[in-house]
Amino acid sequence: MVNGTSALFADSGAKGWPLSRIATPSLDDDGSYDTDAKVPLSEYIPSIVHRWQQSNSILSLAASDRYIFAGTGGNEIQVFGTETYQQVGTLTGHGGSVLCLYVSTRKSLLFSGGSDSILKVWDTDSLKELYTIYSVSDIGDIFAVLYSEMLETVFFGSQNASIQWCNMTTIDRHTSLDKSGLPSNRFSKFFNSSGPGGKSSPMPKETMLAVPQTLIELPYHNVVPYAHFGYVYCMLIYQPPVHTPLGIAEEYILSGGGDGNVNLWAMRNGTFVCLRKLSNSTSVLCMTVMDTFLYCGLTDGVINIWDLDAFQLIKSVQAHKEDVLSIASFGNCVFSGSAGYVRKWSRDLSLGSRWECHNGLILSTIAVERDKRRVLITGGNDDSIALWDITDSFPNCRPDLSFANDQLLASLATFVSFRTVSGSEEYLADCRRCATFLKSLLKKFGAASHLIVTDNNRNPIVYGRFSANASDKTDTTVLFYGHYDVIDASGSGKWETEPHSLSGLNGYLYGRGVSDNKGPVLAAVFAAAELFQEGKLRTNVVFLIEGEEECGSIGFQASVSAKKDLIGHDIDWILVSNSYWLDDEVPCLNYGLRGVIHLTVEVSSDRPDLHSGVDGGIDREPLMDLTKLLAKLTDDAGKVLVPGFYEPVRPITEAEERLYGQIGQNSSIGLSKELLMAKWRLPSLTVHAINVSGPPNQTIIPHKATATISLRIVPDQDTDAVSATIQHCLVSQFAAFKSRNHLSIKVNRQADAWLGDPENAAFKTLANAIKEAWGVYPLYIREGGTIPAVRFLEKEFDAPAAQLPCGQASDHAHLDNERLRVLNLYNAKNIWRRAFDELPNRAKLTNGL
Repeated sequence: MVNGTSALFADSGAKGWPLSRIATPSLDDDGSYDTDAKVPLSEYIPSIVHRWQQSNSILSLAASDRYIFAGTGGNEIQVFGTETYQQVGTLTGHGGSVLCLYVSTRKSLLFSGGSDSILKVWDTDSLKELYTIYSVSDIGDIFAVLYSEMLETVFFGSQNASIQWCNMTTIDRHTSLDKSGLPSNRFSKFFNSSGPGGKSSPMPKETMLAVPQTLIELPYHNVVPYAHFGYVYCMLIYQPPVHTPLGIAEEYILSGGGDGNVNLWAMRNGTFVCLRKLSNSTSVLCMTVMDTFLYCGLTDGVINIWDLDAFQLIKSVQAHKEDVLSIASFGNCVFSGSAGYVRKWSRDLSLGSRWECHNGLILSTIAVERDKRRVLITGGNDDSIALWDITDSFPNCRPDLSFANDQLLASLATFVSFRTVSGSEEYLADCRRCATFLKSLLKKFGAASHLIVTDNNRNPIVYGRFSANASDKTDTTVLFYGHYDVIDASGSGKWETEPHSLSGLNGYLYGRGVSDNKGPVLAAVFAAAELFQEGKLRTNVVFLIEGEEECGSIGFQASVSAKKDLIGHDIDWILVSNSYWLDDEVPCLNYGLRGVIHLTVEVSSDRPDLHSGVDGGIDREPLMDLTKLLAKLTDDAGKVLVPGFYEPVRPITEAEERLYGQIGQNSSIGLSKELLMAKWRLPSLTVHAINVSGPPNQTIIPHKATATISLRIVPDQDTDAVSATIQHCLVSQFAAFKSRNHLSIKVNRQADAWLGDPENAAFKTLANAIKEAWGVYPLYIREGGTIPAVRFLEKEFDAPAAQLPCGQASDHAHLDNERLRVLNLYNAKNIWRRAFDELPNRAKLTNGL
């Protein structure tokens, strides 16, 4: 890994970078590169993996195996997980902007320097501060820092042109808890002297944590006062190959400064000695090294290549129009950042490609390897950090990522790209392509997979079966149900990203269907696939993924019943993941859903639309009859007046009371038991819309008025009986009007309620898996919505169901900016892995085996 460095930190004030903004390369994208017509510009642009939006400019970057560290203009170091992209912490302690970061080669230490003249050392595992290092002289900003594992010494370059160092093995000789020597507690001729009007600008105070950290005051002799005749902007370690003149078992330090020089240093007998000076035309802002080639980014947009074997300038390229602010290298590629654009170069600085990374200056760039993938991380003064997958830049780098989390994200991106809006002829082809994609994915992972055709040319059901292959496999068979269709995302204009292009921002994935239900479906698919490929799948796992759930699962029941021989008659458990937590903090298990009956009620007249000024008051109007009829369905308090509507509702049990009590003990949720019971376990009636015939003006008496209503029903209410009762109620009430108008009622669709058993083996297995993944046991919840297939599958296969909510309450399912937290996606996969491994055979449970 080679860390890039940067030195200029102007803030353009640019905000609101759109995640999908990746420019197509052109020869004059910023008017700066004088390209040779004989060198074709590659069309390769890396894909953006994730972006983090912050509130301050990103001035410096570093990475360990677990974390990405970002130094900001807000005096903080933001920490992000490399696996989940979640922000995991904020390191505070600097009293000014964090201008430079460096992670030791062994990835155990993080060094940070800032405009407060302080150098801090952190443990990259615990994220705890270890030391605060400061100079006895006034050095100004610390622009560059590095740590030599060979010398066990940290070096840093500063605004006052000095380079200083601290040997970490002798650090105890200089430690103290006395804060009086800190730069902010000393009089500074620069900061404290009076300026115009007799005012001064004292140095910012560094923040000391509640537990004082060990302070280290560097001795006077650990400094080269004028290492450069200008600011020391950048530093890096150079260990030359053995065949070069410098090729001995020694590490060298390269420093670049405002004087245009790159100086080569070595530690000799405790003295920091300058061995060579390489002169450039302007200030050296950033550097990277590849083998014996040194690449210097300069203030005028030039990149110089130096041969460190011959100490000769071999090439100079006008790389950017603006200053080259950051540079990094990996393999045979060099990446340079300037105003908005990153450019990828070959080792001889032939331009390979370029793309727009930030809406402003690119102040820091690093290239790292993560999970056998190569990534570029960039930070800018648009307050954002971007993670780019540059693996395809290296033809020989083809890691096997069939089941890694990166491949899960890549497959989810493809899955989301299909506009699978059910019930629309416009998206029928996309729905078919999506079903084929899912079938092919299942086959690729080793499952038997087919498309089950549904009636009336509806979207097909994707069937897949992973057969148990572990040495200790069982006879257990679980059926996972999900859906690939989505709600239409067009028309609102409030999406901040392209809804059918998966976008990563601040630890979340954005896109239509990512939470409902494509992300949860793929989490389960990858869980089964990983176990199968590892030869550890102990249960048979059957997938039924339909394409009409958002339209009421039209055709699903008939098709599943007809293909029961294919699906299997020996299903032990039904598993679902199609709901959400109560809040954003506490995982849940869902054990109940309300059913639904959707009706259309229409009142019409034999006459056409009329004018109220001509015919008003002559006869009963259809709209008046309809509104009066609807009013008969509830009393003034909203209680449903359909005869016998509430009679089947079972009283709450002591066991369920305890579950509600556990929810009430969680202060982050803030919902009363009474409210939750009304939403979950009590039936309701809703009038959704009233439409009328005729033009939309205020003088028309419509000849027809239509209302859409629904009833949410609960366990023990018979769906057919409730449907018949409300229709009879409407007919009888309308008859009492003695109106010449006509009433018609149509039942559009209906679905049964579902109530699971939180005490059964499926719920207990999932609860233990949740505890392992999240560190807490779940809350047991019900939900007021309906999933038509759940109760049907229970009855069809005589198997109990359990539901694992994957997403958070803030996921915005069915709304603009639908999202799913990456951590939730990964943990859902891990929970399903354990469930598929541990769920028992239900017949053997019944027989006590």
